[in-house]
Amino acid sequence: MTVAEVEAVARAAHAGQTDKAGRPYAEHLRAVADGVRARGGDEELVAAAWLHDAVEDGVLDERWLAQAALTRRTKDVVRAVTKRPGEAPEAYARRVLAVPGARLVKAADLAHNADPARLAFLGETTARRLAAKYAAMRELLGLRAGD
Repeated sequence: MTVAEVEAVARAAHAGQTDKAGRPYAEHLRAVADGVRARGGDEELVAAAWLHDAVEDGVLDERWLAQAALTRRTKDVVRAVTKRPGEAPEAYARRVLAVPGARLVKAADLAHNADPARLAFLGETTARRLAAKYAAMRELLGLRAGD
């Protein structure tokens, strides 16, 4: 699949979904894909960025991912960044770090999630909680603020 085809699938799969601030979820996917590209990610990683939440959010399943006309690398990165129910942050971070390219996709995801302009739409308590959560994950992944 081309990146444009992956984008179309991701947009369709997440259609009607909104983020915590009530914005169309596709805006987050676009920001993460753009962030991956800005960090030097290639087409395989940009495709993974478009799909980074699809399995976790249940809008696409593992069967779809296994059968999709994507490179093994793209699939491996999507699987690496997909959080599992009840998974400890340390275990999640180890998996992300073990798969080449996954850290870059997660860095772009965290950067957008922790964007102060985005967090400003949430209540102060929620914004503080999420900012701390994202900072902790950046630390586990060895990322500096802005990475």
